[in-house]
Amino acid sequence: MIWWRVALWLIVVIVVLALAVIALTRYGAARWQARTETLQARLAAARAPLAPKTFDPRELDALPPPVQRYFRTVLKDGQPLVAAVRVEHVGEFNMSESGEQWKPFTSTQRVITRRPGFIWDARMPMFPGLAVHVHDAYVDGEGILHAELLGLLPVMDMHGTPEVARGELMRFFAEAAWYPTALLPSQGVDWQAIDGRSAQATLRDGDVELTMTFQFDQAGLICSARAEDRGRAVGGTVVPTPWEGRWENYERRDGMLIPAAGEVAWLLPEGRKPYWRGRIAAIEYEFAD
Repeated sequence: MIWWRVALWLIVVIVVLALAVIALTRYGAARWQARTETLQARLAAARAPLAPKTFDPRELDALPPPVQRYFRTVLKDGQPLVAAVRVEHVGEFNMSESGEQWKPFTSTQRVITRRPGFIWDARMPMFPGLAVHVHDAYVDGEGILHAELLGLLPVMDMHGTPEVARGELMRFFAEAAWYPTALLPSQGVDWQAIDGRSAQATLRDGDVELTMTFQFDQAGLICSARAEDRGRAVGGTVVPTPWEGRWENYERRDGMLIPAAGEVAWLLPEGRKPYWRGRIAAIEYEFAD
């Protein structure tokens, strides 16, 4: 009968461990939600009013031809300016710096266009029942990249430095194809011509200023946004590295043409290394009122 007692104890241990994991998961989720709500309160407090309230094509007259074509393609006359966005993503993320270790993710992202800011709140399952929670954010001029296993055990924490702030503002800028009115000159973006299919855009927020290169496809839509010196975490240090976001599958949403899918990559000497691939599962806009 010894085997029966051993089996019973094993069952008890497994049940206790399972209940402990469930309790930790729930506690971690509640703790992470509280952290998210704190970030969201900071984002809302930094919000500034928009002016003007609607898109006027006359502000395009001095812009480079490919930029003019882009705005005339994706916006309609009188389009209300985007004040805030809520986006749900699904996709996959490469967890390896040197290899291919793709993990699925789901995320919710909150964006404020003035003052520029966003919070990307993601879940990445690592093992059955064990997920990493991630905040990637730019809030009130601060860049934040924080990840915790189960919302409890820190695995990455980068924030408060000029390099992180600059990198997160680059993300906001590159993703503006999802909220295209934020790229208008009236919203503080300075456009300079490169050629018939590309242009440089400069954005300033407080002490942070950056310039990125936007390329446009034959239809006049943004197909990529590139920065030459986004900070990449390598062995505990931040290394300026060329970086690119590519956008595709444009769809009409609330009067605007926006990309429904994209891919983000580091441009390394040995070649292009994608690390984020995703698509929009849902998107909701708040417009200037």
